[in-house]
Amino acid sequence: MSNGTNNSEVFENLRLELRRGCLSLAVLTQLRTERYGYTLRKALADDGLEIDEGTLYPLLRRLERQGLLVSQWREEDKRNKRFYRLSAEGERMLSQLMVEWQRINTSLNKILQYEGV
Repeated sequence: MSNGTNNSEVFENLRLELRRGCLSLAVLTQLRTERYGYTLRKALADDGLEIDEGTLYPLLRRLERQGLLVSQWREEDKRNKRFYRLSAEGERMLSQLMVEWQRINTSLNKILQYEGV
């Protein structure tokens, strides 16, 4: 395996790891307003955060199992759609995560600025 291939694999793995936590925070933030999967994906994409269905739906199921989301099947436009929104626990968790995100973001900005990145 060439060094270039190895570097691109390492980058991709690190990129995915970095995105994983950000996606959870973004999804929780978007679900302060009730949405179904397609409108959630569109809202995230409109803000520059693309997410494919194979990533989104497992994430939604995990967040619901953790008690952070509630969902409900409803008919809309003659189709059954599953609507998601934050639970009360999800609201509390989102508030905590936003504080933590700000703390991490502030620290990283200082570190990156200091390192001249």
